[in-house]
Amino acid sequence: MSYKIAVASSDGQQIDETFGSAKRFIIYEVTDGIYKRLEERNFREEETDNNGVSAADGCNSSVSCKNEGGCAGGTGGGCGGAGKASAKAELVSDCRCIVCKKIGFHIQKQLERKAISAFDVACPVEEALEKISHYFTRIDNHESLRVQK
Repeated sequence: MSYKIAVASSDGQQIDETFGSAKRFIIYEVTDGIYKRLEERNFREEETDNNGVSAADGCNSSVSCKNEGGCAGGTGGGCGGAGKASAKAELVSDCRCIVCKKIGFHIQKQLERKAISAFDVACPVEEALEKISHYFTRIDNHESLRVQK
C-alpha cells in the first residue's frame, strides 16, 4: 500500500516551516516503507478584495473586518471565510499526513476531519520520513508501538 506525505520545508533538507508560513509542500510517496520524492506543490495567495485585503489575510490584516459579528461570524475562518488554511488543507488532501515545524490547533482539526495526520517537528526531512514511515508500517501491520525491551 502506498501513501503520500506532505513536508513543509524551505530547502528540502530541514523541516523549518510552519503550516501557516509554508508557500510550498514537498510530496513524498511511501511504498513498503521506502519513500521517494514525488512532486512539489506551491501555494498561491488568493486575489485581494476591493479594500486590498486578501481572503488569506484573515483578522491579522491592518484593515478591520467588515463582517457583522467579527471575522466570518465567529467560525474561525478569517475575513475571507475559510481562507488560506482551508486552501492549504485542500492542497494536501490526498496525503496521509503532513509534517511541518508547527501547526495550529484549528488546522489540525480540519486535517483530522479529512483523515490526515499532522506531525509538528523540527528535524531533518530524511529523519522525519524514516520515523513516520516506520510508524505507519507498524500501524498498518497492527503491531504494537511500545518499545520492545
